[in-house]
Amino acid sequence: MDTTQLLDLLHDYKQGNISDETMLQSLQDNQGFEDIGFAKIDHDRAKRQGFPEVIYCAGKTNEQIADIFAHLYQKSEQNIIASRATLENYQAVLAKVKDAKYDEFARIIYVDRDTMPIDDKRFILVMTAGTSDIPVAKEAGLTAQLMGNKVQYCFDVGVAGIHRLLSKKDLIDKANVIIVAAGMEGALASVVGGLANKPVIAVPTSVGYGASFHGLTALLSMLNSCAAGVAVMNIDNGFGAGRLASMINHMR
Repeated sequence: MDTTQLLDLLHDYKQGNISDETMLQSLQDNQGFEDIGFAKIDHDRAKRQGFPEVIYCAGKTNEQIADIFAHLYQKSEQNIIASRATLENYQAVLAKVKDAKYDEFARIIYVDRDTMPIDDKRFILVMTAGTSDIPVAKEAGLTAQLMGNKVQYCFDVGVAGIHRLLSKKDLIDKANVIIVAAGMEGALASVVGGLANKPVIAVPTSVGYGASFHGLTALLSMLNSCAAGVAVMNIDNGFGAGRLASMINHMR
């Protein structure tokens, strides 16, 4: 309930047009979240943070995901995102929300209402060390795109062939925020951090052989980067990187 609606409600109550019970019920119905039993959906998230609550699908049943998605879709006029989703999750959502789409690489179910204003002069660059890092990079990129940002991609420019990265220096220079997804030893984030004069958001991925420890080696490498201006997300957290990049890109 926005300020105008609240004032109208108080005016009607003051004039005696609505009963005590109706007034109380109206206030309870607009407490900022919706309790559907197994979840309390935060419908005020968009007012506080600029984007609706995002559904994390892992660990939830198909029915739970579909119900939460449908409630968000009904109550919000903005884009809707469900992360870490499977095709089976998507089929359950699609049965309730016909506008829902699914990106297999990003593992995101979403509704794109095409209402987010996008500044074409500022873009987020999403880079990967290798092709195997693309799923995490796409999660980051699609998240940022659905939150109202122009996104460009640059795949497979890891340090094993650093000439590939240097050939993209002009793109690095033009970007407003850079996301780097890298597994193995995670060195790409430090190299990009040393080339760029804008924020670099490093995402360690769980790609690599045994001593990569499912992304722990890349995480520690990125945390110990000697390049200034590098922030590090959790392992495989493409969504977190996309959200942070979006917030930075929208700042003025």
